[in-house]
Amino acid sequence: MKKKIGMVSLGCAKNLVDSEMMLASFPGDRFEITPRPEEADVIIVNTCGFIEPAKKEAIDTILEMASHKQAKLIVTGCFVERNLKELKKAIPEVDLWVPIRDYPKMNLLVSELLGEKGIIKLNPMRRMISTAPYFAYLRISDGCDNFCSFCAIPYIRGRMKSRPLEEIVGEALILRSKGIKEIALVSQDPMHYGCDIKGGPNMVDLMSALDKMGFYSIKVLYMYPEEVTDEELRFIKNSQSIDPYFDVPIQTASNKMLRLMNRHGTVEEMKTLFRKIKTMMPNAVLRTTLITGFPGETKKEHEETVKFLKEIPFDHLGVFTFSREEGTAAYNMLHQVRSATAIKRKDEIMTLAKKISYRLNKERIGDEMEGIVTGYDKKRDMYTLRSYWNAPDDIDGNIYFYSTKMHKEGDIAKVRISSAMVYDLIGEETN
Repeated sequence: MKKKIGMVSLGCAKNLVDSEMMLASFPGDRFEITPRPEEADVIIVNTCGFIEPAKKEAIDTILEMASHKQAKLIVTGCFVERNLKELKKAIPEVDLWVPIRDYPKMNLLVSELLGEKGIIKLNPMRRMISTAPYFAYLRISDGCDNFCSFCAIPYIRGRMKSRPLEEIVGEALILRSKGIKEIALVSQDPMHYGCDIKGGPNMVDLMSALDKMGFYSIKVLYMYPEEVTDEELRFIKNSQSIDPYFDVPIQTASNKMLRLMNRHGTVEEMKTLFRKIKTMMPNAVLRTTLITGFPGETKKEHEETVKFLKEIPFDHLGVFTFSREEGTAAYNMLHQVRSATAIKRKDEIMTLAKKISYRLNKERIGDEMEGIVTGYDKKRDMYTLRSYWNAPDDIDGNIYFYSTKMHKEGDIAKVRISSAMVYDLIGEETN
C-alpha cells in the first residue's frame, strides 16, 4: 500500500515552488498525495518566517498538524531556518526539522526518518505543480543583496543567487509541454537577475528567451523601482507575452524614510519611473505596497506618502504596518512608532486607495480585456477572468463576466467591461 503525503505550504510563491519540489521528491510508485491530513502517513509543513503574523500562522499550523498522531511530521522553510534551536525546544512533537540550509540533503534526512530508500533530491526540474493546470510560478533566483533595514530575507535565504539561463529555459519548456499557458516570474529581486553571474545574462536576455516560447501570459512579480531600466521597459512594451503589469513596491514616498529603510533611489526618481511607464504604455497596470509606522516616521513623512499616492495613482495597492523583526537593522532603531498610530495611518492610506481604485476602475468601463478563464462564481452566476490587469496571487481584484458559452478553466475569453466596483470589474464576453 502506498504511503500518503500531506503538505501545508505557507507564505509566498517562492515557498510554494519549494513545496512543489518536495512533493515531487516522493516516488509515485510508493507514495501518493492526499489533501486530508487525517489520512496522511507523512505531513510536511513548509513555513514562512518573514514577519510576526507569519510566524504565528506557522506555529498554529504545526501544532494543528501535530494533532494527527498517526503521521510523521516534517517542518521546513524560512521559519525553521531562522528559529531552529528555539522551535526544537518549543515543539518536540515534530519528527524532523529541515532548515533551508539542509535542503540539498533533505532526501537523505527524509529517507532516514521514514526508513525508505529512493527519496529524490530536490530539483527545480521536478515539481508537482499545485496551482491551476494552466498556470505555474517560475523562480528565477533566490536570496537578496539589498538588505532593506526592515527585511530578514538576506539572513534567511542568503545573498542573491541567479539560476543559469539555460536551466530556467529548460524548466519553462517542461511547463510549456505540460500545457501551462501562464507563468509568473518570482524572485526576491527579479530585475537584478544575472547581476551575480560574471559576464552572464541579464533580465532582458531572460525575458527575450521566455517571450519566444509561446506562453499566453508572463508576469514579472516584484520590481525594485531603481532597478527598472529603459531597455527593460521597451522590451516589455514590444513583447509578445510579457504583460504590462508593474508590481513595484515603494514602501514609502518620503526620502527620509527611504534612507532609513535602506532603500535605494529617491521619491523623485520613483515619480519619473511611473510617469515613464504610463507614457510608454498608457494601459499599464501599476501595483505597489507600503509600510506604515516604520521607526522615525512622523506625520510629515506619512503625509508625503499620501501626497505621492494622489499624484501617482496605483491600480492595486497593499499596506502593511511595520513588523519589528529581530536581526534586522530596524529592530533597534530609535523612535519606534506606536502600533495604534501605524494602524491609523494604514487605514487612512487604504481609504484613499479605495477611492483611487474605484476611479481607475470606472475609467476602464468600455475597455475590452482578453484573458484566461479562472473559474465560475456560482453566487454571481458569472465566470472569472485573469487578464494583464490582475495577478495570480489573489491580492488584486477579480474580473467577473457573463457569457452564453460554456467555459472551462484555462479557456481564453474576451470581455467588454460594463461596470466597476472598488476592487473588481464586471463585463460580458464579446467573442
